[in-house]
Amino acid sequence: MASKRNFKFIISYDGTRYYGWERQPGKDMTIQGKLESVLSRMTNAPEDNPVNLIGAGRTDAGVHARAMTANAILETDMTEEEIQRYMNEYLPEDISVNDVKACSDRFHARYNAIGKTYRYTCWYGTSKPVFDRKYVTVLEQRPDVELMKKAAEHLVGTHDFKSFCGNTKMKKSTVRSVDTINIEESGNYIRLYFHGNGFLQNMVRILTGTLLEVGYGNISPDEVKDILEACDRQKAGPTARPEGLCMMKVDY
Repeated sequence: MASKRNFKFIISYDGTRYYGWERQPGKDMTIQGKLESVLSRMTNAPEDNPVNLIGAGRTDAGVHARAMTANAILETDMTEEEIQRYMNEYLPEDISVNDVKACSDRFHARYNAIGKTYRYTCWYGTSKPVFDRKYVTVLEQRPDVELMKKAAEHLVGTHDFKSFCGNTKMKKSTVRSVDTINIEESGNYIRLYFHGNGFLQNMVRILTGTLLEVGYGNISPDEVKDILEACDRQKAGPTARPEGLCMMKVDY
């Protein structure tokens, strides 16, 4: 008889076609939904008790991931390699399972995560980024990166990030710790790297949108401190587009 074991998965996906990570009623195109469907079929799980896959986070519609971590309890005798091979055979081409490992029953992809790295990629220029178009946000002009770096200094640390939360009705704490914000320019690309213990809904995209407003001269670097302290979403910049955002890594 097949035994129940907890498995940890490392997953990459191109979020362009999907409504985001989280399974949603009536919407077939979610990352979690696609993965659970394949795992349920693989293990012959009953329709009224399908496989429940737990992700480390919930990326928005159109957002990508290089290394999302997830876990699921599976009743199977298949080896880790057989599970990976089966999943990659039946998953669509824009979702890849890069690693499968049996893990402790206590491992929980979301609750055990201690840090996450996100990267936001912008592009500017007179031509078009044809081959990167699904993974970058095209800017109309080059922002002042030095101003953006000065503004980012105000955002590093443990703060109430309510001004940068897309869910204005959030009841839980909006306090988070952001360890680093690195902004790098290379050719026509500007990449913003965010590392922290966790991020609120739309938080990285709102932080990016606000920093870009600083780069365009619409907000001064020191005003970012006031925006943070205001705890008011209306004070921050716009939510940057989803396609430039990618979850890079989850720390445990």
